[in-house]
Amino acid sequence: MKLIIAFIRPSKEEDVREALHAVPGLSGASFSDIRGFGRGRGHSFAEAEREAVVGTLPRVRVEVMVPDAAQAAAEQAIASAAHTGQRGDGKIYALSLDSARRISSGETAETAV
Repeated sequence: MKLIIAFIRPSKEEDVREALHAVPGLSGASFSDIRGFGRGRGHSFAEAEREAVVGTLPRVRVEVMVPDAAQAAAEQAIASAAHTGQRGDGKIYALSLDSARRISSGETAETAV
């Protein structure tokens, strides 16, 4: 199992959500509003993205747990949907997931994901 964490532009959240709905083997995702900076140190040349907090920009953190077989499809769905071709499109990380348990049913491992 894998935990995929992506940081994307807020304007691409709906596109990413729709793309993830089409990934076979994916049963859910979490989206969180966050603030941060990358190589650009939070500087933006687009007036629409300027915020009151200096040095950070709004981003959306996407978390998806998938079986190993669905990792590539989930990453590609996120990358394609979040792509604008401009600096600041985001990052995708994949980590190994040692265990998972669905609290309501007691299912474990991939059946819990």
